[in-house]
Amino acid sequence: MRLLSFLDGEMQKPGAVKGDGVVDLSARLGVSGVKEILQRGLLAKAAETVAANDADFALDSIMLGLPVPDPGRIFCVGVNYLNRNEEYRDGQAAPAYPSLFMRGPLSFSAHGEDILIPRESSQLDYEGEIVLVIGRKGRRISQAAAMDHVAGLTVMNEGSVRDWLRHGKFNVTQGKNFDRSGGLGPWIETDLNKLDVTNLTLETRVNGEVRQKDTTRSMAFPFARIVEYISTFTTLEPGDLIATGTPTGAGARFDPPRWLKPGDVVEVEVEGVGTLRNRIGREQ
Repeated sequence: MRLLSFLDGEMQKPGAVKGDGVVDLSARLGVSGVKEILQRGLLAKAAETVAANDADFALDSIMLGLPVPDPGRIFCVGVNYLNRNEEYRDGQAAPAYPSLFMRGPLSFSAHGEDILIPRESSQLDYEGEIVLVIGRKGRRISQAAAMDHVAGLTVMNEGSVRDWLRHGKFNVTQGKNFDRSGGLGPWIETDLNKLDVTNLTLETRVNGEVRQKDTTRSMAFPFARIVEYISTFTTLEPGDLIATGTPTGAGARFDPPRWLKPGDVVEVEVEGVGTLRNRIGREQ
């Protein structure tokens, strides 16, 4: 099932893809949003509801929201693809533990919305990533049980304002949290049984040109290890998101760097999950 949020007038509702349409789950399940579906353990009931009903809206006629509009927390893993660690050319060995930072939901645009270059910088960069959506609460989760706590996968363009990343020696928070500097969506793929999560292909394209392409097999820390590590120090809750890192090929690594410009179109495609598409605009 592909679970999503969409706008019906001024109201944001939970829904799911059915063919070329969307089934409205709000009234049928008595829920206000995707996060509530996850919190109440209603994924199976949602899938049954989708199977039993016709679509209420054409998919191409509605505006999508963030897959989880109100995530509890958004954890992000840095430098998680082994060849990206080599890309830094700093002579350091592969990391022993994941590198983590946080983002807020205001830093993302939904699928189909513009991602914005802020007024304060011209160095907006792209980073295609696979995102774990937590569906079951847990603390100190073992790797063997980790994927049982994952409701599904979604797609992120973890946009980075590169010069602001370097304002502080020990943090990247400011460069990762400009309003609408990244993209998230279009939906959550909840049927993980059909996916080989250890070898998923991720591809990022700018104006149709492939800039990043790799598989999860290249990750230093696979999904299960990331869930185990984060849940050691904090309780993971339904609706939490974990961005799992980006491959080589970000614009900053070109010589000269290739920053995003207004009018560019960035697509991040994850095999079996979907394609996130955003145009680049400039903040007014």
